[in-house]
Amino acid sequence: MDSGFDAAILHALFTQPSIGLHVLDPELRIVRFNFAAPGVQGLDLSDAVGHTWRELGFGADDVETMLRTVLETGEAVTNFRYRGRLAVWGGVEKVLSVSAFRLQDAEGGTLGVAGTVVDITERDRAEQRLQLLYRAGERIGSSLDVFRTAQELADVAVADPADLADLVTVGVLDSVLHGEAPRPGPLIDPVTVRQAGVRAVEAITVPAMFEIGNVRVIPRGTPYAQALSDLRPRLVRQLKADDPWLVRHPAHAESARKAGVHSLIAVPLVARGVVLGMASFYRGPGSLPFDDADLGVATDVVARAAVCVDNARRYTRERTIARLTQRTLVPDRLPSQTAAETTFTFLPVASSGVWYDVIPLSGARIALVAGDVSGHGLHTVTTMGRLRTAVRALAAMDLQADELLEHLHALTEQLAREHPPVENSDESELTATCLFVIYDPVTRTCTLSRAGHPAPVLALPDGSIHVIDVPAGPNLGRGVASYRSTSVDLPEGSILTLHNAELLQDTDQDQLPAFQNAFSTPTGLTGHLQDMCDALMTSLLPDNPTDDALLLLARTHSLGPDQVASWTLPNDLESAAEARRLVTGQLTDWNLDDLNFSTELIASELVTNAVRYSTGPTELRLINNRALICEVSDTSNAAPQLRHAEDDDEGGRGLYLVAQLAQHWGTRRTGRGKTIWTEQALP
Repeated sequence: MDSGFDAAILHALFTQPSIGLHVLDPELRIVRFNFAAPGVQGLDLSDAVGHTWRELGFGADDVETMLRTVLETGEAVTNFRYRGRLAVWGGVEKVLSVSAFRLQDAEGGTLGVAGTVVDITERDRAEQRLQLLYRAGERIGSSLDVFRTAQELADVAVADPADLADLVTVGVLDSVLHGEAPRPGPLIDPVTVRQAGVRAVEAITVPAMFEIGNVRVIPRGTPYAQALSDLRPRLVRQLKADDPWLVRHPAHAESARKAGVHSLIAVPLVARGVVLGMASFYRGPGSLPFDDADLGVATDVVARAAVCVDNARRYTRERTIARLTQRTLVPDRLPSQTAAETTFTFLPVASSGVWYDVIPLSGARIALVAGDVSGHGLHTVTTMGRLRTAVRALAAMDLQADELLEHLHALTEQLAREHPPVENSDESELTATCLFVIYDPVTRTCTLSRAGHPAPVLALPDGSIHVIDVPAGPNLGRGVASYRSTSVDLPEGSILTLHNAELLQDTDQDQLPAFQNAFSTPTGLTGHLQDMCDALMTSLLPDNPTDDALLLLARTHSLGPDQVASWTLPNDLESAAEARRLVTGQLTDWNLDDLNFSTELIASELVTNAVRYSTGPTELRLINNRALICEVSDTSNAAPQLRHAEDDDEGGRGLYLVAQLAQHWGTRRTGRGKTIWTEQALP
C-alpha cells in the first residue's frame, strides 16, 4: 500500500472519528491518541503523552487489570464496560465501551496495547430504562397495601445510582388511605397529600416535608399543582432559585436547596380517571438533568404504580365495608340468661368469617356457637351472616346438636353451588367450621358436636384443665355430612372456652398452661370472667395474627330443687286433674298464685293431649326461672298442630288456648318422644 495512503489513514484515525483511539506502551503509558478520546479532550499532546489512564483520571483497577491481561496473553477484549466520572465531563457519570488488543512487531515482540473507547452512555441509559420498566412490573404491587405500594414505586426508581432518580417521593390523598377517592377528573383546588413513600441516594438528605406520614399541601402555581390540574406530567429540566414558583413558595425552595436537587419530574397518580396522589422525581449533584426520555419512563412507571395503588384502595374500601358489615352480623353483647355467665373477646383482624353466638333455648337451656367461614372479604362476611342466621333458626326448632350440623352442612353446600369461586382468582371453595354446644342447667349436662372446628377447653372448679374430646366431623360443605355428639356433666362453676383456630388448634396441648395462668385468680374460677377472657386472649394471641381471633367463655350455673319440680303421671284421663292439683300446690309454694289459672289450664290441656295421643307415662315439669316454664313430655313423636277450630267443631281448641295463654310455646324431640313447652312471664 502507498505510504501516502497509510499516512492518510493514520491521520484520519487520530484526528477525525468520534471513537476514541489510544496507543499505550508496555507500561500502559499513552504514546498516541486521537482528540475524540474520552478523558483527553482539550489536552495538549504534551499533557497526555507519557501518562497512564489512571493518572488522567480515566480507568479503575478492573480496567488496568484488563489491559495488563491483554498485554500478557495477547487475547483481545471487546466491549468492556467502564462506568465513571471525569473532571472533563463535569463530574457527570458516563458509561464507556472499551476494546483492547496487543500490538506486536514483525518478530512478535510486544510493543504495547491499542484501545478503542466508545461513549455508550445514552445506550446504557436506554437499557436502564427498559430494565426499570421490567422491575416496576415485577416489584410494584406485591401487596394490597397503599403505603407499601407507594414505597415500592420509590424503591424501584432509586434502586441504584444508575437508575431513574436520586430522590423519589410519593404522596397519596388521605381519602385513598381510607378506601375512598375523589370524583374522576382533575383536581383544581389546593390538594393535601400524605407522604406514603420516599427513597433517596446516600448523597441526598430527605427534606422533613417528604418523610413518611407527613402531610403537605400542594399550592397552586407549582409544577405539582399544574400536573394535577390537567393530569399531564411536568418536566422541569433545571431548578433555579429565581424560578417564580420557588420564589412564591420559599418552603419548597429551601427543601430543594438542602437536598441539592436540580431537576424535577412531577407525575400525577391517576388510575381509571381518578386522581390518587402525586409522584415526584428529583436528580441531584453528579446526575444529568431529566430529559424527555426520562419523562416517558417516569410516566410509564407511575401509571403501573397507580393501578396497583387503586387496587389497594379498592381492597381497603372492601375490607372497611366488610369490617363494618361484620360488626353488624355478630353480636356486640350476649343475651342475659341464668344457665351460664357468658362473655367474649373478639379481635377483628382480617374481615374473615369468624362468628359466635349465645342462643337461649327452651327449658332454660342455652346454645353456645363458634364458627368460621373460609376466606376473607365482603362475600365471606355476608356468608357468615347467612350461616349464623340459619343456626339461630335451626336452634329455635330445638334440633339435636348433630342434627343441626347436618342441616347446616346441606345449606353450606347449597351456598357453594350458588356462588362458585371465580376462575383465576384467589377465592377458594366455600367451606366452614362450626362448634355447637347445648347446656342444660337443670341436669348440668353439656352436649357438643363439631364440624371441623377446634374442640373447646374445659376448666373445672378443682383447677384441672383439659380439651373436651368431641368427635370431629367434616367441615361444613365438604365431604359427607356425618356428625356425632358427645355429652359431659359439668359441675357448677365450670368454665367452657370456645375459640377459633387462630388462637388454639386441637393439637396445641402446650398452650394449656396459658389457660391455667389466666384462670389462676385469687378467687379461682369465680373471678371476673371478662378479666380472665382478656388475659387468655393476650396469652394465646400470636405476635402477628393473620386472622380474626375469638374467645367465648361460659361459666355454668345450675337450677336447684327450689326452682324445678317434676312429676310422672300415668297414662290415664284422670292425670289431667292430678296435673292441675300439682301445679296449684307448686305455684303456691313459689308465691306465684297469680299464674294458677293459666298454668292449670295449660298443664291440663297438654297432659290431656299426651294421654290421648301417646302410650306410657307422661312427664310434667315446672321451672321457675326468668319465666315460668311448663313442660309435658310423652312417648309420641308426632308434633302437635295448631288449628283454628270452627264454631261447630267439637275439638281442636286446646292447643289454641295454650298458645293464647303463653308468651312462647314449642316442641322438641327427646330420646323417648317429644316435649311440649310453654313460657309465661312472671308477675
